[in-house]
Amino acid sequence: MRLILQDNLPFTRVQLNYRGTEIEIPGVLIDTGSASTILAAHRVAEAGIEPEMSDTLYTIRGVGGTEAVFSRRVDLLQVGPSTVTDFEIEVGGMD
Repeated sequence: MRLILQDNLPFTRVQLNYRGTEIEIPGVLIDTGSASTILAAHRVAEAGIEPEMSDTLYTIRGVGGTEAVFSRRVDLLQVGPSTVTDFEIEVGGMD
């Protein structure tokens, strides 16, 4: 895994596979204090992840304020050589 420091924060790239579509997402912040993995909606839309009528919206809170998110299970999430399968992510606007 290659880390890139930007504004003294660690960023990396992740690979995501959802229903047979694989994408690479650059510039993902590594937040060791986060309770979950949150990815930007405009990035994961490339893999076909979009809100559905049956999704439940959740409000999450952090240092930057609040964000409405929905969750989705992806087939695979990879960071460097480490891979997890059947992994739940949260998807939000990431303002």
